[in-house]
Amino acid sequence: MGIREVATGLVFPEGPVAMDDGSVILVEIEAGRVTRVKPDGKTQTVAKTGGGPNGLAIGPDGALYVCNNGGNFEYHKQGGLNIPGHAPLSHKGGWIERVEIASGKVERLYSECDGEKLQAPNDIVFDTEGGFWFTDHGSTTHEYRTHGALYYAKADGSKIERVLYELISPNGVGLSPKGDAVYYAETFTGRLYKLPLTAPGVRGEVAGFTPGAFVGAFPGLAYFDSLGVQADGHVCCATLLAGGITTFDPATGKATHFALPDPLVTNICWGGKDMKTAFITASGTGKLLAVDWPTPGLRLNYNG
Repeated sequence: MGIREVATGLVFPEGPVAMDDGSVILVEIEAGRVTRVKPDGKTQTVAKTGGGPNGLAIGPDGALYVCNNGGNFEYHKQGGLNIPGHAPLSHKGGWIERVEIASGKVERLYSECDGEKLQAPNDIVFDTEGGFWFTDHGSTTHEYRTHGALYYAKADGSKIERVLYELISPNGVGLSPKGDAVYYAETFTGRLYKLPLTAPGVRGEVAGFTPGAFVGAFPGLAYFDSLGVQADGHVCCATLLAGGITTFDPATGKATHFALPDPLVTNICWGGKDMKTAFITASGTGKLLAVDWPTPGLRLNYNG
């Protein structure tokens, strides 16, 4: 598979969204901004959100919805890489916000659920009904690690529900092609889980004691970041440490790994007329990559 560098010099890029005009909108977490990368690699600031914009998705109204972790990481340089670390003492929680693409206007939608502050919202995906699933990654300090959670919310700000809780660093989230399951990946366990759905936003039952059905794990030492779903239903997890994309067959749990030249690969999306151009954020080196992917990505419910 051919690899092309679309843009360089990005400040820990994440959350890529492929646009119909050939550009890619992503976040630069450390810089606290949303950025459009044009096909020629030139960049343009869409909005300055502050905090730590992380996951990104187009909603039913054509606006961008952002999981902002509130500045949940301190960054340091090591071996030519930009590496996120513990949460700074100034971190007080995160939020979900809406960004108008044309004007850059930023509106905060949710900062708490049932009276409890969101800690560090991370990744987001919309369903056909205009609701969205998002993960809260939790937070790590020098002394402790907090639990994360999986939420479902409405884009109009009218509803937010914590569906799964006490999760270990939930990160990537995505929906199956039929919308009958939501997948989430845990960072520090390097595991992928599946939660069956009986209706949009409504969880089904899972056998046993785990909050979701276990799909698979990386065959070795690695962490999982965000994820994307292919049109055939296979789930592609951005993989840290091992550096690349790990693709799972949900039916068998079989995993295949595609290595990339950055140990901090954080996200994947697809674009192009045939949905076979994978846009991948190589965050440690600050690059947006384009890869000729063998299988089309799943076309999302809303696009820009």
